[in-house]
Amino acid sequence: MKLATWNVNSLNVRLPHVLDWLAANQPDVLCLQELKQEDKKFPLAELQQVEYQAAFVGQKTYNGVAIISKSTPQDVVLNLPNFDDEQKRLVAATLNGVRVVCVYVPNGQSVDSDKYQYKLAWLAALVEWLKAELVRYPKLVLLGDLNIAPEDRDVHDPAAWVGNVLVSEPERAMFRALEQLGLRDSFRLFEQPEKSFSWWDYRMMGFRRNQGLRIDHILISEPLVAHCTSCIIDKAPRKLERASDHTPVLAEIGVDTN
Repeated sequence: MKLATWNVNSLNVRLPHVLDWLAANQPDVLCLQELKQEDKKFPLAELQQVEYQAAFVGQKTYNGVAIISKSTPQDVVLNLPNFDDEQKRLVAATLNGVRVVCVYVPNGQSVDSDKYQYKLAWLAALVEWLKAELVRYPKLVLLGDLNIAPEDRDVHDPAAWVGNVLVSEPERAMFRALEQLGLRDSFRLFEQPEKSFSWWDYRMMGFRRNQGLRIDHILISEPLVAHCTSCIIDKAPRKLERASDHTPVLAEIGVDTN
């Protein structure tokens, strides 16, 4: 089972990239973040033409998440049930016996902003909700743009980022809280190249200079860990014209999930 996550930073702009990537990689599941479009504009017909289904929730201009899958999503949940929020940041569905949760965690803007407190509150609600989900669905995968670089090795220049949003200790503590639920960072199950990142700022030639952060993650529950055979960051889409500032992360679980 191939599962991937990709913050596309506007599905309207990046749809040709997504369709090409689906054709080339044939994932069973692709979780998207930052659709930046209302539900009525979601390209369901185009995805169905290439034999994919979708569960999605969007809003105009900002946010929005989707689970694109080869099989029909079951038991779909839209938005974090225990957090009253107008922003569209979560979709969950069961696919071939695996509970898939796609999230776009708030950025937080800066550590002294209200948006940072909103981020921490949203993450706390996510942890609490996932605790119950894991009881119901022991085979669970959390994918998405978590907007947290969990360790200094996930940051191109840790000294320059000290105390900033995305790397602050309270945010990293929330990442550890997810791990304490029994979710494992699939990328770190394997030896990886140094300075492996999933996001690079558009400014200052960030991608060309590999000045990035690893903030896009695939966390898998304990029953799936032994069956996870790989997790990679695919940098190729970041090289395309009009690319998203993020690139896909792809994990493979070699297990019969039916």
